[in-house]
Amino acid sequence: MDKQEPTPEGFPPEQTGEIQIRVRFSETDKMGITWHGNYFSWFEMGRTELLRKEGIAYKDLEESGVMFAVVSAECSYKLPALYDDLLTLKTRVVRVTPIRIEHEYRLYRGDVLLAVGKTTLASVDREGKIRPIPENLVKLFKKREEQAR
Repeated sequence: MDKQEPTPEGFPPEQTGEIQIRVRFSETDKMGITWHGNYFSWFEMGRTELLRKEGIAYKDLEESGVMFAVVSAECSYKLPALYDDLLTLKTRVVRVTPIRIEHEYRLYRGDVLLAVGKTTLASVDREGKIRPIPENLVKLFKKREEQAR
């Protein structure tokens, strides 16, 4: 099977979750610049909606005892997001192991790249102990990871 060429944004469209975010006043400082910590909340929104795109609600996973704890998070800020900007967040799965999932994020204002992020999540049970990712999720995430190559 031929792989699709990456988009200019770097993510093939078939494996990308995309959401729109309007920067709210409460997310900015006195100068109208988004506080750096808000980017991680937006990344969580991207992960959740990427799952939803696959027909999986994170709430349902939690109710069944499947939880994911963020064990690593990073963000490289290129330009600031400003009050009332309409942003596009692109999210994709880049690596899956039996207990971890890695995501990458790209945040845009129009065609301008504002930030690039990455998170690693570990699968845990209700007590916070490491547990294997359920097989149906591993298959789904592995499919996404292979598309990324």
